Amino acid sequence: MYLAPLRPAIQTWQVLALSPLLALAVFWLGGEAGLATMAALCPLAMLAVRRPMPPGSSASVSDQVIARLDATLAEIAVRGGATGCLVIQFDDAAHLRDRLGRSRQSEVLATSVARLRGALRPGDLLYTLEDGSLAVALSASPRLDVEIMVRIAARMQLVVQQPVMLTSGPVQVICSIGFCHSAQLTQPSGRALLDAAQVAGDEAAMCTPGAIRGFTAEMARARSDRDALRAGFSAAVDRGEVRAWFQPQISTDSGDVTGVEALVRWEHPDRGCLAPAAFLPAIEGSDLMELLGQTMLTQSLAMLADFDRRGLRIPAVAVNFSQQELRDPQLPDRLAWMLDSFGLSPSRLTVEVLESVVSGDGEDVVAANIGRIAAMGCAVDLDDFGTGHASITAIRRFALNRLKIDRSFVKEVDQNRDQQNLVTAILSLAERLGLETLAEGVETPAEHALLAQLGCGHVQGFVIARPMPAEDLATWLVSYRERQAHTLRIGVGAR
Repeated sequence: MYLAPLRPAIQTWQVLALSPLLALAVFWLGGEAGLATMAALCPLAMLAVRRPMPPGSSASVSDQVIARLDATLAEIAVRGGATGCLVIQFDDAAHLRDRLGRSRQSEVLATSVARLRGALRPGDLLYTLEDGSLAVALSASPRLDVEIMVRIAARMQLVVQQPVMLTSGPVQVICSIGFCHSAQLTQPSGRALLDAAQVAGDEAAMCTPGAIRGFTAEMARARSDRDALRAGFSAAVDRGEVRAWFQPQISTDSGDVTGVEALVRWEHPDRGCLAPAAFLPAIEGSDLMELLGQTMLTQSLAMLADFDRRGLRIPAVAVNFSQQELRDPQLPDRLAWMLDSFGLSPSRLTVEVLESVVSGDGEDVVAANIGRIAAMGCAVDLDDFGTGHASITAIRRFALNRLKIDRSFVKEVDQNRDQQNLVTAILSLAERLGLETLAEGVETPAEHALLAQLGCGHVQGFVIARPMPAEDLATWLVSYRERQAHTLRIGVGAR
């Protein structure tokens, strides 16, 4: 599908293989002076015997896609018609590798690529890009429009999603596709078409699995904003702009603070205080997620240790861990080292795991890590429970301590009978499985009261307190405990 660079007449490995014999002969004939001369002349000789590379033969695959699209656009300028570019991304290829192993993952993806090539129209070309995604350069067509490009993308998805048969059983691959039609650009060029299709492909990958997205100008602006946030994130961490804020969690039985959840905030100098939704999409899937996780963990444990010294002890802090971090086999050891460095017992740390991480068949490396973390003595919360597709088997497979009931079930639970039935079912399931429960996003006293009545063990939300920096948390904690003590004294006096 694309040109391979021409081989030089004499390859480097061949020269290196003969160099010991050549050096011995030179030393025998000319001694040390001969060896010195050989050392000086060898680099020049190797350059002389190499055949010059033809122009364009060392082009990257992306350059070849761009050249193909440019040629098609030039043809369209003379004969009319339209072209377009599609970018195909395999959803969660890392998960596929962890589940199948690298060799079987390669076999599955190679089968998918072969199927895609067979589904292309005459004249369309498929390229494998440097990042593992695929690009399709469409041939010139007089009837090509956006609707036809959607149908082409849907056909490609259908081809990819046909199960691939391995000796271990069938495997299904899902892909997301972004595309750009040449008429969508004011100044179409090969590079502009490929860049726009990649922008749309990234947008599709961030949506539900198997999404198809066409390029829009708004996507380009959003992509530019995300790129700017990604580029500045590491420096923002170094400057102390990325901070852990904390939201209290309380017991519905005693009213005591049983823990806090660490929630990231970026105190951006130009954009103000950014919530996670504003910048997490910009860094997801990159090494910056590990930097964020390490930053949140360090600040959270530092807060616990500092509050202990000040007599403001909080039982535990809950820290969210991404799927990327949970795949790291060194994570349990790193957590143990961090806890020890702050002089904290493992029971003071709660690891929060999204339901999407444990849904489906799960991942062995993630399950093993969570098992090791739980064996250390850390608690494990299943976050956003009810919004994903975690089966009871998956819940039992992972060493969980508590289910966090999502805000979507908590909202208006005091007024909506269906909401009450859903929450009651979740609480009953948790009780049968021996798990604690925490409702998040509790915003009114009525919701709080009914959740306590239904038997939910812990609550978290605006009705208790909003997320706040550590210094504000200290002030809030003193005030809250004073109010608790005052209420208790009134109750004792009344009796």
